[in-house]
Amino acid sequence: MTKLDLTTIILTYNEEIHIRRCLENVCPFSKKVIVVDSPSTDRTVEICKEFDNVEVVVHKYPGNQAEQFNWALDSVEISTGWVLRVDADEYLEPELVSELHDKLPTMPAMVSGVVVPIGREFMGRRLRYGIVNGVALTRLFRAGKAHYEFRLMDEYLNILDGETVVFDHAIVDASRIGLKAFTDKHNNYSSREAALLLDAEFDLTENSDNTEITKEVAAKRAQKKKYAKMPLFWRAWGYFVYRYIVKLGFLDGKEGFCWDFFQGLWYRLLVDGKIYEAKKNCGNDKQALIAYIKDYWGIKIK
Repeated sequence: MTKLDLTTIILTYNEEIHIRRCLENVCPFSKKVIVVDSPSTDRTVEICKEFDNVEVVVHKYPGNQAEQFNWALDSVEISTGWVLRVDADEYLEPELVSELHDKLPTMPAMVSGVVVPIGREFMGRRLRYGIVNGVALTRLFRAGKAHYEFRLMDEYLNILDGETVVFDHAIVDASRIGLKAFTDKHNNYSSREAALLLDAEFDLTENSDNTEITKEVAAKRAQKKKYAKMPLFWRAWGYFVYRYIVKLGFLDGKEGFCWDFFQGLWYRLLVDGKIYEAKKNCGNDKQALIAYIKDYWGIKIK
């Protein structure tokens, strides 16, 4: 396969369950692959060394993916014209690889970013219904033309100069972790999500830098702010009904039910429970909420 003028960057921490599949997917078309490890204590780095065009760079995790990825952009030598962000538990559809080969070499100079649909596999099944078809993110950009904003989660890649285009085919999020690891991971996520929703409701602090965001991102932020003002717990049930019934998530079978239940209901109820607990302890006192988030959830928000 012809290699593109492209560097793929992957952030890792104990990803031996995923990294081989990811590298086998991206190495054939990437001139270079940079793995930024946090560092791992499993066989992640050992597996990376089996691939000729992979460079492993170890950098202590700063607390969120945006800062880690920005560090890579600022500190690692990138000699290609384009950069692709892929997570270790993701892979590119074959159709997307073909689309890269077809479009990237002749991309107009004014285009600096590419928005890519994000597909979803859960429990080994590719999901087609629910909310999974509405997610698209900027994952491909010209070197030096993009930077992540600083947020606890749900961070967006900002194109600093130039236009963006949308590709047709997807990067697929296909985690192989079991349900125990999934719930452990989302328990951690829930604290950060609760902090973001409290910030959206009370304007506790500034969670992003001053980089201009797109209209689509601004709309998503406005949607989160609206969600933050809805009644606790009831909003989680409403969101589940929307995903599973209105958006036909039930058509994805038992895997679709588990995805919408655990990620759409259980997770959202856990977030609301943490918010309720914080408000019960701190009321509407902004400084008390900030201290609570830091002391009890271990999160320092900017």
